[in-house]
Amino acid sequence: MPFESDHQSKTPDVAGNVDGISGRLCHILGITRSELRPVFWASLYFFFLLAGYYVIRPIRDAMGLTGGIHDLKWLFFVTLAVMVVANPLFAALVSRFPRRIFVPTVYLFFIMNLLVFFGLFRWRGVQGDINVARAFFIWVSVFNLFAVSLFWGMMADVFRAEQGQRLFALISVGGTVGAIVGSTGTMALARRIGEVNLLPLSAILLGAACYCVVRMNVMVATDAGRETAEGNRRWAAREDQRIGGSLLSGITHLFLSPFLSGIALFIVFYSFSSTLIYFLQGTIVQQELVGRDTRAEFFAMIDLSVNLLAIVLQVFLAGRIIKKLGVGLALLSLPLVVLSGFLALAVWPSLVVLFVFQVVRRAANYALARPARESLFTVVPREDKYKAKNLIDTVAYRGGDATGVTCYSVLTSQWVGLASTTVLWLFCPIIGLWCLLSIFLGRAQRTLADTGPPERNDSIPKTG
Repeated sequence: MPFESDHQSKTPDVAGNVDGISGRLCHILGITRSELRPVFWASLYFFFLLAGYYVIRPIRDAMGLTGGIHDLKWLFFVTLAVMVVANPLFAALVSRFPRRIFVPTVYLFFIMNLLVFFGLFRWRGVQGDINVARAFFIWVSVFNLFAVSLFWGMMADVFRAEQGQRLFALISVGGTVGAIVGSTGTMALARRIGEVNLLPLSAILLGAACYCVVRMNVMVATDAGRETAEGNRRWAAREDQRIGGSLLSGITHLFLSPFLSGIALFIVFYSFSSTLIYFLQGTIVQQELVGRDTRAEFFAMIDLSVNLLAIVLQVFLAGRIIKKLGVGLALLSLPLVVLSGFLALAVWPSLVVLFVFQVVRRAANYALARPARESLFTVVPREDKYKAKNLIDTVAYRGGDATGVTCYSVLTSQWVGLASTTVLWLFCPIIGLWCLLSIFLGRAQRTLADTGPPERNDSIPKTG
């Protein structure tokens, strides 16, 4: 990990010297002094990133219902197609440029996209062109996965496996606070100034996240915590190194590695279940709430409640739970919550049950399952932290969405005629496989953390 001295022990004493304010803070948070500054900047980076996203997330969900619930089905397929096209372009960027170049470049591209959509909505009118609303839904669905995947790829690149288990939940607090700020802003301002006028605010927040990326990259390359000039030189060379590889290496590595394939399958299970919930949510909300502003406000209320619960878990429990129980059990928490929610919605498909389930499910994901899942990538080669990870977080994720859409559409069609709640009953057994996979990934991560990832181009450049 580039934020520590070259000869620091693999498992640092996080409860050692507690003199001074910073020492006591490190003791409370369970981190070392050398980790305090990078954790702060990583948290700030995640704060601005999710604040920018959560400003537009409720707008996306409301616009997705503009053409009715049936529009959502083909929107998911178009999103998957866009992911398939975008992934090789991203892989080419990763291959040809060092991290300090390609990470800010991706965010600047998204900022320009946001400003283009703002201009389109102002020119055509929000209600005047349903196709712009559909395009915005697809774009946000692509943006959020790419942007967040890139964040966690960078975290996996600069933190070790042991640190990921301790620190990723803590770093997630920044994102949770950002999500609270973003969703609260939308909830308070959507009706007052109009949802479209919130897009420039999202662009400004993403610009701030981009600045944090630059600061972190400089910190990694020039960290004063390393005690030798040779150590600084080697890490600086690593940070300026192109990751390399081919455009298809993410795909080949994914299918050749049981560990990476297992992570991809975990994502498929998660996105599949989320899609079923999303359609049931759309059905319930469309029946009980009228008007896009009212629906956006309800979705923002869910977002705010999720993040208030998540921040409590992240600050006080998540890091300690993951460290004590292990990655496997932290991953297992998510399918168990989903199973309970499926059963509850199958029996009581109401707005209240939906609200409670969504809050608990997403809070468990953000506070426990997501940090644990992202720590899995700390033990894979550097190229896989970006290419294979991005493929998993985007194409595999939306592939699970598309599978969920297909299953839901067929089972609720006029030929089969099942109710939405009956569909939930049918897929409960699949969650059992998801539980077993969680345990497998936890054990595999421990093994790779002990033996080290296979050599590709993830090691520090050799000297002399």
